Order: sequence, then structure tokens, then C-alpha cells
Amino acid sequence: MASKDFFVDLHIHTNYSDGVFSPTEVVSYASKTGLTAIAITDHDTVDGIAEAMDAGKQSNIEVVSGIELSAEYGDAQKTEMHILGYYVDWKSTKLKETLDIFKNARTERAKEIFSRLGKIGINLNPEGLIVCVGKKVIGRLHFAKVLIENGIVASVQEAFQKYLATDQVAYVPKYSITPKQAIDLIIDSGGIPVLAHPYYGHYNNIDIIKGLVDDGLQGIEVWHNKHPEHVVRKLLSIADELNLIATGGSDCHGIYGKQETPLIGKVKVPYSVIESLEKKKQEI
Repeated sequence: MASKDFFVDLHIHTNYSDGVFSPTEVVSYASKTGLTAIAITDHDTVDGIAEAMDAGKQSNIEVVSGIELSAEYGDAQKTEMHILGYYVDWKSTKLKETLDIFKNARTERAKEIFSRLGKIGINLNPEGLIVCVGKKVIGRLHFAKVLIENGIVASVQEAFQKYLATDQVAYVPKYSITPKQAIDLIIDSGGIPVLAHPYYGHYNNIDIIKGLVDDGLQGIEVWHNKHPEHVVRKLLSIADELNLIATGGSDCHGIYGKQETPLIGKVKVPYSVIESLEKKKQEI
């Protein structure tokens, strides 16, 4: 079979950030769905990659070392932008030291979110969640789950709408870096920086993407579970015009709400994307 007959999913989160599945479970499900390769792209951490690679060897699934870094874009009114990194050196001391800063900042952010919830009468145990999460990166999704477990909300969506979204009472911004800093960190770690879900993140303006290319961006995520077909066509055109690698993935976090099955493998991304990334890696 030619490589065009193989499919990959290059945007998957595990329970090392805000996903539900362990890296081993992700690989197992990817194998069941017939995928050839996956990338673990946890938020601001590479801690789940080793486990995924070990599981990949057992299941004959190629595992790409990845990450999804959070950055802030804009001047007067900042908004969040995510930069994916592929084939990063996940054993890099410099990378891990930088990610430790992110992790510590998220822990302090978690304490502040608990404090804000407490001020409106929602008294949860911050130490309990921090111990439960352990070495993993704490995010707002963890809070949503705790609010559900305590019967305060019925769903993740309700938790965000009432408490955790940008304009709600318990929202606390993340430790902030710029998109250029995120791109530089990925490049310094031997990786390939890619703009995550530009349509879903409202960054599909070609002028914005051109600015990121000037900062070193090397790809854009074209296929995504929240990118309709007409958007895929537009982003493919932008990728072609700017000589960027077109990547894609499900952005799976597990099973939530009314989902019956995970999103892993639901977005059809050709194996040729892996070949393009590998070629770029060799050039680097």
C-alpha cells in the first residue's frame, strides 16, 4: 500500500495535560482505529512522550514527539494562540527547565482560581486537586471536572460558561509568552513550529500568518475537528502560498459530554504530512 493509504493524527492530548486517556491508552485506541502514526501534543509538557513511545513500539504505531505551547497574541487586547511543535527533543534540559517555569506558574494559577471560586461560595480543596493531578500540568479542564464531581455544574461546557471562560469570575490568565518566544523555544529544541487550529483560534488571516512566518513558523494546522471543508481548502491555499507544511489532527482530549467515542482518527490526515515533517527535520 502507498503512503496515501495510511492516516495519522498529529494533535492528541493525554492525561499529562488536560486529556482523559493515558499515553498508553491513546496508542491503543490509535491502533484500533488503524492509524499509522500519532503525535502527543500535550499543553506545555513533554512528560507523556516516553510512555507513548514505549507503547508505540509494542503496537507498531509511530509516535512523534510533540507539544502545544500557549502564547498570547496582540497588543492592547491579547488573545490566546497555540503553537504546536513536532519532533522536539523532549529530553532537552533547556526545554524541560523552561516547561518547569510554565508548570509552576500553572500551579499558582490553580490556587488563584480556587480562591476566586471560594469568594463566590464554591469552596473546593485546592490541595486535593493538586495532589490528584500530581506531576501533570494543571489546566482549566481539571477544574471543570472537579466542579462536575462536586455537583456544581452538569458539564464541561457549563463549567466554562459560568466560571472558567475568559470573561467569567474564576478566569485567571496563564503565564504568558509571545508566539515568537514559543516558536523560538520549539526551534531551539530541534522542533518544527506549526500554528494550531488557525480557524478555530481565529488566526486564519493571511497577514497574521505571514508575520508568524517571519518569526520562524514552518507549518499550519489545516485539518482539525473544528475546521469545515471550505476552511480546509482556504488553509491549504495559504500553506501553498507561504510554503508552509500543512498538518492536521483531531485535537482529541478523550470522551466528553455527548461523545460516544474519542475523536482520535476522526480527522483524515494523510501520512504524507509525516513525510513532509521528516524532510523539514532533516533540513534543520
